[in-house]
Amino acid sequence: MSTLKPIHVIGGGLAGSEAAWQIAQAGVPVVLHEMRPVRGTDAHKTEGLAELVCSNSFRSDDPEANAVGLLHQEMRSLGSLIMAKGDANQVPAGGALAVDRDGFSNAVTAALEAHPLVTIERGEIAGLPPEEWSSVIVATGPLTSPALAEAILTLTGETSLAFFDAIAPIVYRESINMDVAWFQSRYDKVGPGGTGKDYINCPMTREQYEAFVDALIAGDKTEFKEWEADTPYFDGCLPIEVMAERGRETLRHGPMKPVGLTDPRNPDIKPYAIVQLRQDNALGTLFNMVGFQTKLKYGAQTAILRMIPGLENAEFARLGGIHRNTYLNSPKLLDPTLRLKAMPRLRFAGQITGCEGYVESAAVGLMTGRFAAAERLGRPIEPLPHTTALGALINHITGGHIETIDEGPRSFQPMNVNFGLFPPLAHAPKAEDGKRLRGPAKAVARKKALTDRARADLAAWLSGGVLPAAAE
Repeated sequence: MSTLKPIHVIGGGLAGSEAAWQIAQAGVPVVLHEMRPVRGTDAHKTEGLAELVCSNSFRSDDPEANAVGLLHQEMRSLGSLIMAKGDANQVPAGGALAVDRDGFSNAVTAALEAHPLVTIERGEIAGLPPEEWSSVIVATGPLTSPALAEAILTLTGETSLAFFDAIAPIVYRESINMDVAWFQSRYDKVGPGGTGKDYINCPMTREQYEAFVDALIAGDKTEFKEWEADTPYFDGCLPIEVMAERGRETLRHGPMKPVGLTDPRNPDIKPYAIVQLRQDNALGTLFNMVGFQTKLKYGAQTAILRMIPGLENAEFARLGGIHRNTYLNSPKLLDPTLRLKAMPRLRFAGQITGCEGYVESAAVGLMTGRFAAAERLGRPIEPLPHTTALGALINHITGGHIETIDEGPRSFQPMNVNFGLFPPLAHAPKAEDGKRLRGPAKAVARKKALTDRARADLAAWLSGGVLPAAAE
């Protein structure tokens, strides 16, 4: 194995860290390049690998009723470093898997530093990687350095790689007024490490909600430079003020929806809207505002967020902000193993491919690392079944998306894993008596059938001689 040339991975985020781990676990040397701390970014605060710059949640951990929960399970079965360290550093979050961000990053960094086949090099790769690097994975995520982004842009012939994303504020727990707020998970759901009372809930009357929406719309916001003005948002991460501008009730049907929650002090009065905060660290001293990504300026942000009942005296460990995101028109540019068609020695992984979310980014990194390792070892991998969460996500990225047929802007946008990406079932599930299911029962049975099929197909794929799952 020592005679093998190393694979180079550019970017030490979740995707790059996972790709490097998978390559090394397959017995192939890997050089992981991370530009921090030599060159920082607008969003990162540390030099740790796999630093979480937005939420600390990996979202639902339910493998039978949620596509991202199924993705968690599939990644665990393939020896994911990100999932292993996420599980080891979880904090209570109802039905979700949330992690202590510092503990998680430190654990990922330590594992990679200790691996005998991993070399970590600090410094920016400014431009295309050297030609002598025969196998490279670019996993630079939403904060790709300008020089590398420009080189990729030139190589692909595209006109744009970027869109904007926003990050949510974090509040000190001790500054939240628990005479107004209360602990409860939506529908009292108990998840990994949770109790069913894992979120802090701040209720609003209709009058308070209306005043809050008015303030959001009128608030002082970050202005874009002229060249940034037409950059689109990803709908799954819209700033709250943008949602408010789209309609006064939008927030009530999004991050401020009041369903599944009851104020214990006023159980007979239904709040008009509810703001949720989720634990952000193992100590329980920090809580982030769920779905409250924002581009409000800091002064306006503080004043407006303190209009929320329970947050009248809130102190913020971090205010929200905005950062530039970068992704490829992947269905056009990448092949089924995530190689760049214009330069096959380059593969791409993570958010730059057009997936969205921590888990999805790491999942694409996992498979890109396995593809690259298999190629280096002369053992090509059979394509993943599209019926699996991993396969459905990669299929969407590399060819499952249908391009627009008009002359407007490209229609490919970042996507979270969801059951809409899975091939339809051959037969609709039926009740035990053979009758057709309807309503919620039909939806539950469909999800169960999709996840059962995915597990069976992934097991068959794994038994077909692919690279062995990584081990601690």
